[in-house]
Amino acid sequence: MPERRESEAERLILDGPGIGRALTRMAHEISERNRGVADVVLIGIRTNGVYLARRLAIRLGDIEKTDVPLGELDITLYRDDLALKKDHPLVRQTQIPYDLTDRKVVLVDDVLFTGRTIRAAMDGVMDLGRPRAIQLAVLIDRGHRELPIRADYVGKNIPMGSDERVKVFLQEEGHDDRVVILKGPKGSAP
Repeated sequence: MPERRESEAERLILDGPGIGRALTRMAHEISERNRGVADVVLIGIRTNGVYLARRLAIRLGDIEKTDVPLGELDITLYRDDLALKKDHPLVRQTQIPYDLTDRKVVLVDDVLFTGRTIRAAMDGVMDLGRPRAIQLAVLIDRGHRELPIRADYVGKNIPMGSDERVKVFLQEEGHDDRVVILKGPKGSAP
Protein backbone atom coordinates (compact mmCIF):
# COMPACT_ATOMS: atom_id res chain seq x y z
CA MET A 1 0.00 0.00 0.00
CA PRO A 2 1.27 3.47 -0.74
CA GLU A 3 2.57 5.40 2.22
CA ARG A 4 0.59 8.48 3.18
CA ARG A 5 2.18 11.73 4.12
CA GLU A 6 1.15 13.51 7.25
CA SER A 7 -0.69 16.72 6.34
CA GLU A 8 -0.81 19.86 8.46
CA ALA A 9 -4.32 18.91 9.61
CA GLU A 10 -3.34 15.30 10.32
CA ARG A 11 -0.97 14.38 13.17
CA LEU A 12 0.27 10.79 13.37
CA ILE A 13 -0.21 9.25 16.82
CA LEU A 14 0.41 5.53 16.16
CA ASP A 15 1.86 3.81 13.13
CA GLY A 16 1.43 0.13 12.23
CA PRO A 17 4.15 -1.20 14.55
CA GLY A 18 2.84 1.05 17.34
CA ILE A 19 -0.65 -0.40 16.95
CA GLY A 20 0.86 -3.90 17.03
CA ARG A 21 2.77 -3.20 20.23
CA ALA A 22 -0.31 -1.70 21.89
CA LEU A 23 -2.43 -4.76 21.00
CA THR A 24 0.26 -7.16 22.22
CA ARG A 25 0.46 -5.32 25.56
CA MET A 26 -3.35 -5.30 25.86
CA ALA A 27 -3.47 -9.06 25.14
CA HIS A 28 -0.97 -9.71 27.95
CA GLU A 29 -3.02 -7.50 30.30
CA ILE A 30 -6.23 -9.37 29.43
CA SER A 31 -4.52 -12.70 30.05
CA GLU A 32 -3.02 -11.58 33.37
CA ARG A 33 -6.17 -9.93 34.75
CA ASN A 34 -8.35 -12.94 33.89
CA ARG A 35 -5.75 -15.56 34.90
CA GLY A 36 -5.85 -16.99 31.41
CA VAL A 37 -8.66 -16.99 28.89
CA ALA A 38 -10.72 -20.04 29.90
CA ASP A 39 -13.91 -17.99 30.44
CA VAL A 40 -13.09 -15.04 28.18
CA VAL A 41 -15.05 -14.09 25.06
CA LEU A 42 -13.91 -11.18 22.86
CA ILE A 43 -16.69 -9.20 21.20
CA GLY A 44 -15.76 -6.59 18.63
CA ILE A 45 -18.03 -3.61 18.13
CA ARG A 46 -18.64 -3.11 14.42
CA THR A 47 -16.61 -2.16 12.44
CA ASN A 48 -13.06 -1.40 13.58
CA GLY A 49 -13.66 -3.08 16.92
CA VAL A 50 -14.25 -6.36 15.08
CA TYR A 51 -10.88 -6.10 13.31
CA LEU A 52 -9.08 -5.24 16.54
CA ALA A 53 -10.83 -8.09 18.41
CA ARG A 54 -9.61 -10.52 15.75
CA ARG A 55 -6.05 -9.26 16.17
CA LEU A 56 -6.34 -9.53 19.97
CA ALA A 57 -7.70 -13.08 19.66
CA ILE A 58 -4.64 -14.10 17.63
CA ARG A 59 -2.28 -12.57 20.21
CA LEU A 60 -4.16 -14.14 23.13
CA GLY A 61 -4.09 -17.48 21.32
CA ASP A 62 -0.33 -17.20 20.95
CA ILE A 63 0.09 -16.30 24.63
CA GLU A 64 -2.31 -18.88 26.06
CA LYS A 65 -1.91 -21.59 23.38
CA THR A 66 -5.67 -21.87 22.90
CA ASP A 67 -8.37 -20.33 20.74
CA VAL A 68 -10.31 -17.44 22.23
CA PRO A 69 -14.02 -17.25 21.32
CA LEU A 70 -14.78 -14.24 19.18
CA GLY A 71 -18.00 -12.41 18.33
CA GLU A 72 -19.19 -9.35 16.44
CA LEU A 73 -21.75 -6.88 17.77
CA ASP A 74 -23.75 -4.31 15.83
CA ILE A 75 -25.06 -1.64 18.21
CA THR A 76 -27.14 0.33 15.69
CA LEU A 77 -30.51 -0.44 17.27
CA TYR A 78 -29.19 0.25 20.78
CA ARG A 79 -27.99 3.80 20.05
CA ASP A 80 -29.58 6.56 22.13
CA ASP A 81 -29.63 8.91 19.13
CA LEU A 82 -31.53 6.56 16.80
CA ALA A 83 -34.72 8.67 16.94
CA LEU A 84 -32.72 11.79 16.04
CA LYS A 85 -31.43 10.33 12.78
CA LYS A 86 -33.30 11.29 9.61
CA ASP A 87 -31.96 8.43 7.52
CA HIS A 88 -32.75 4.82 8.23
CA PRO A 89 -29.76 3.23 9.94
CA LEU A 90 -27.82 0.47 8.25
CA VAL A 91 -28.19 -2.53 10.54
CA ARG A 92 -25.46 -5.13 10.22
CA GLN A 93 -25.44 -8.63 11.58
CA THR A 94 -24.48 -9.47 15.14
CA GLN A 95 -22.58 -12.76 15.27
CA ILE A 96 -22.05 -14.17 18.74
CA PRO A 97 -22.24 -17.96 18.46
CA TYR A 98 -21.42 -18.51 22.15
CA ASP A 99 -23.46 -18.53 25.31
CA LEU A 100 -22.39 -15.44 27.26
CA THR A 101 -23.88 -16.56 30.56
CA ASP A 102 -21.24 -16.64 33.31
CA ARG A 103 -18.48 -15.69 30.82
CA LYS A 104 -16.09 -12.73 30.98
CA VAL A 105 -16.94 -10.61 27.97
CA VAL A 106 -14.27 -8.23 26.71
CA LEU A 107 -15.84 -5.60 24.46
CA VAL A 108 -13.35 -4.29 21.91
CA ASP A 109 -13.57 -0.94 20.12
CA ASP A 110 -11.18 1.41 18.39
CA VAL A 111 -11.89 4.74 20.14
CA LEU A 112 -13.49 5.56 23.49
CA PHE A 113 -14.95 9.05 23.48
CA THR A 114 -18.30 9.93 25.10
CA GLY A 115 -19.06 6.40 26.31
CA ARG A 116 -22.38 6.20 24.46
CA THR A 117 -21.24 3.49 22.04
CA ILE A 118 -20.08 1.33 24.95
CA ARG A 119 -23.35 1.86 26.82
CA ALA A 120 -25.21 0.68 23.71
CA ALA A 121 -22.86 -2.31 23.39
CA MET A 122 -23.45 -3.32 27.01
CA ASP A 123 -27.22 -3.21 26.39
CA GLY A 124 -26.71 -5.46 23.36
CA VAL A 125 -24.59 -7.93 25.33
CA MET A 126 -27.12 -8.07 28.18
CA ASP A 127 -29.87 -8.92 25.68
CA LEU A 128 -27.82 -11.97 24.65
CA GLY A 129 -27.07 -13.40 28.11
CA ARG A 130 -25.90 -12.60 31.60
CA PRO A 131 -22.11 -12.47 31.60
CA ARG A 132 -20.15 -12.73 34.84
CA ALA A 133 -18.30 -9.53 33.89
CA ILE A 134 -18.02 -7.07 31.04
CA GLN A 135 -14.61 -5.54 30.44
CA LEU A 136 -13.61 -2.95 27.87
CA ALA A 137 -10.55 -2.86 25.61
CA VAL A 138 -9.98 0.17 23.37
CA LEU A 139 -7.09 1.09 21.15
CA ILE A 140 -7.50 4.82 21.88
CA ASP A 141 -9.03 6.64 24.85
CA ARG A 142 -9.48 10.27 23.87
CA GLY A 143 -11.32 11.49 26.97
CA HIS A 144 -14.36 13.82 27.08
CA ARG A 145 -16.72 11.24 28.60
CA GLU A 146 -20.45 11.97 28.82
CA LEU A 147 -21.23 8.73 30.67
CA PRO A 148 -19.36 7.15 33.61
CA ILE A 149 -17.55 4.53 31.52
CA ARG A 150 -13.85 3.71 31.57
CA ALA A 151 -11.73 1.20 29.71
CA ASP A 152 -10.02 -1.71 31.46
CA TYR A 153 -7.40 -2.03 28.71
CA VAL A 154 -6.15 0.96 26.71
CA GLY A 155 -3.67 0.98 23.85
CA LYS A 156 -2.98 4.70 24.16
CA ASN A 157 -4.50 7.62 26.07
CA ILE A 158 -4.69 10.76 23.93
CA PRO A 159 -6.07 13.84 25.69
CA MET A 160 -7.58 15.91 22.91
CA GLY A 161 -9.21 19.27 22.39
CA SER A 162 -12.86 19.55 21.43
CA ASP A 163 -11.85 20.81 17.96
CA GLU A 164 -9.87 17.63 17.29
CA ARG A 165 -10.93 14.18 16.12
CA VAL A 166 -9.12 10.88 16.19
CA LYS A 167 -9.29 8.52 13.22
CA VAL A 168 -8.14 4.91 13.19
CA PHE A 169 -7.14 3.51 9.80
CA LEU A 170 -6.70 -0.28 9.51
CA GLN A 171 -5.45 -2.64 6.80
CA GLU A 172 -8.75 -4.53 6.89
CA GLU A 173 -10.40 -1.39 5.47
CA GLY A 174 -7.75 -0.96 2.77
CA HIS A 175 -5.50 1.55 4.56
CA ASP A 176 -2.06 1.53 6.10
CA ASP A 177 -2.41 0.91 9.85
CA ARG A 178 -2.25 4.23 11.65
CA VAL A 179 -4.00 6.47 14.15
CA VAL A 180 -4.14 10.20 13.47
CA ILE A 181 -5.55 13.31 15.06
CA LEU A 182 -7.46 15.55 12.69
CA LYS A 183 -8.24 19.22 13.20
CA GLY A 184 -11.36 20.80 11.83
CA PRO A 185 -15.04 19.96 11.50
CA LYS A 186 -16.37 16.42 11.35
CA GLY A 187 -16.41 15.09 7.84
CA SER A 188 -12.99 16.47 6.91
CA ALA A 189 -11.31 13.08 7.36
CA PRO A 190 -9.41 11.77 4.35
